[in-house]
Amino acid sequence: MSESKPLSVAVVGAGPAGIYASDILAKSGLDVSIDLFEKLPAPYGLVRYGVAPDHPRIKQIIVALYKILQRGDIRLIGNVEIGKDITVEELHEHYDAIIFATGSDGDAPLPIPGIDKQGSFGASDFVFWYDGHPDYPRTWPLEAKEIAVIGNGNVALDISRILAKHVEDLMPTEIPENVVEGLKANPVTDVHIFGRRGPAQVKFSPLELRELGKVPNVDVIVYEEDFDFDEGSEEAIRTSNQTKQVVKTLVDWTLKDPEDQTAPRRIHLHFFHKPVEILGDGKVEAIRTERTELVGDGTVRGTGEYVDTPVQAVYRAVGYYGAAVTDLPFDQTRGVIPNDEGRVIGEDGKVMPGIYATGWIKRGPVGLIGSTKSDAQQTISHLLDDAKAGRLAATSDAVGHDAMIADLQARNIRYTTWQGWELLDAYERQLGNDYGELPDGRGMRERIKVVERETMTAISRGEEHDGKLY
Repeated sequence: MSESKPLSVAVVGAGPAGIYASDILAKSGLDVSIDLFEKLPAPYGLVRYGVAPDHPRIKQIIVALYKILQRGDIRLIGNVEIGKDITVEELHEHYDAIIFATGSDGDAPLPIPGIDKQGSFGASDFVFWYDGHPDYPRTWPLEAKEIAVIGNGNVALDISRILAKHVEDLMPTEIPENVVEGLKANPVTDVHIFGRRGPAQVKFSPLELRELGKVPNVDVIVYEEDFDFDEGSEEAIRTSNQTKQVVKTLVDWTLKDPEDQTAPRRIHLHFFHKPVEILGDGKVEAIRTERTELVGDGTVRGTGEYVDTPVQAVYRAVGYYGAAVTDLPFDQTRGVIPNDEGRVIGEDGKVMPGIYATGWIKRGPVGLIGSTKSDAQQTISHLLDDAKAGRLAATSDAVGHDAMIADLQARNIRYTTWQGWELLDAYERQLGNDYGELPDGRGMRERIKVVERETMTAISRGEEHDGKLY
């Protein structure tokens, strides 16, 4: 590589992890050219497709990500899937270094009997449906009156809230039209959230939990027998302000008068219930849980007492799981790309020159935005060290953005750009504006998501689709 040329870097995945890594690299002082690849026509990853539509404050993360990409020094190349449209090896021909920030968008397994029965679902599939992910079905089987949600994290709260919430209360959001129609027919009356540990061990954020208690015409019900605190629990409450706030909210709910809880839909929080089996003849009819008890350090053990709760659907929200990238090593147990502080480790146990990972595909699906930033900083620091040591180089002479674009065009790959996203963004906002004023003083719709991939691509590229020129 000539010293006069900037270092060419490809970042794969335009969610927070990929965007923050690109931003840190762009501001590093290194002469660098950055292309940000995304398999979907639109950027933002799980912030757009993994956060419930009624979370406008969390969605403000998009504002920060937008400001980064709007600068123009990081070029977005959307609608291109690495490992499918172009191989990792072919990508490396055009770039001196590649950072994978492909995240975790599958469901962690829950190996209990009956988990595969009809009516048992992974949380991520449901989230992608109600968030309008272009690669997921447009319909969802909302037929159950009683539903079990397994997990004590924010995703469990999100899907429980969407299941229980009346659709008119979601209309001011960006919820897609097909989801509105699906939720209108939802017959649910009771959503049961099961967690194997106690109130001091849940992974809910205080904000998410408080929002659960503000859902109109939905009661949150807790059970006094599910409240127990051992020494480990008390220590967690003393040392973590987040745990203290969560426990306070939960304890306050125990003081509610049952006679005041008359809403047509209910969300039940069950602690110290470990799911052990899904019951039913071919389809979900009940969930069996084992009561657990604290052992002193905040962990639990089974008591041998079992409880069967009638439900007709089960959603498992026990964590996300990463997807393997074709031609890269993959740790099946952890759902990550094997790496040493971001430097990817090959099948031979050695560092793969110029290949890096950041975000959840690097460390697993844990931590929030703050963790993602520090994680990206670590990976970028190693990339900078390797660049200064002369260890980075593309595998061909056709290096950089222009060569990559020429390659994509030669393959007839209909890639999208940042300018294309701005067209799609404006189109969705206009759809919301055209919808008009909502009844009962609910205001306007902020946007209506375009769901179908071909339509998203056509709008972004100014092409014709289904007889309409965008």
